[in-house]
Amino acid sequence: MSETNNCELGTGNFKEAVCIDAGRVYDSCCDRDCLEDLRCFFTKDAQNCINQAISVRLKSAEILNVFIDVEPVSFNKGFYSCDLTFFFLMNFDVFTSPNSCPTSVNGISAFSKKVILYGSDGNVQVFSSLAGDNCSSSDTQSVNTAPKCVVQSVDPIVLTARIGKIRDCYENVRYIPKQISEYLGGEIETNLEPGTPTVYATIGLFTIVQLIRNVQMLIPVYDFCIPEKQCEDSTDRPCDVFRRIKFPTDDFFPPRNTNNGSCSLCSED
Repeated sequence: MSETNNCELGTGNFKEAVCIDAGRVYDSCCDRDCLEDLRCFFTKDAQNCINQAISVRLKSAEILNVFIDVEPVSFNKGFYSCDLTFFFLMNFDVFTSPNSCPTSVNGISAFSKKVILYGSDGNVQVFSSLAGDNCSSSDTQSVNTAPKCVVQSVDPIVLTARIGKIRDCYENVRYIPKQISEYLGGEIETNLEPGTPTVYATIGLFTIVQLIRNVQMLIPVYDFCIPEKQCEDSTDRPCDVFRRIKFPTDDFFPPRNTNNGSCSLCSED
């Protein structure tokens, strides 16, 4: 058990109780989504490459951004609906002929889901002073009626991708925000005719969604957090730094699975 100023943590021997303003998690959930056949959108040049493709391989996928909208549930007081829209950057190897070198192409995909969580009630107006300015009355005014929704996720798991044809015009009803399309460096083709070749990707997504509200809490204080570790000087020669790196034994000899069927954070669906 670690100690702070000769006071063992967990014994109740704290110095004082202080009131802090911090975010408290009122409700949270974890989820795993297998996103099948996500329609991918491309720039004009990339779409021309897709039109000539005979096969495609999904190399990587990453989350560019998550758009979050929080609204109260009218029929259930204290609960909120969190509408989440994920935008993914997909990287593909596109093959246009047998035994040819692939062409690297990037595309954008989107996925929306809704989560309902408990966020309690609150209806206060918050005013704060500007730091270092004693003459101003207040900084900003915000109506704190809804809690803050926080989404945590790891990089999506790449599963598969295939070449397909657009089935109907409804697949084109997708708005790609400008800040998302800028990742592809050009205007995205979102209005293609049915029958046009496109790519459908399948990925796995793990997420944790939390509803957080700022509240005042009374907590025990043991002491100030004074760093005990001294900053290291980074002026060493590269080879000296390399010699201090631990040998990557696990990379050469992968360890066995020692989980033995123990429960993970989220149970299987």
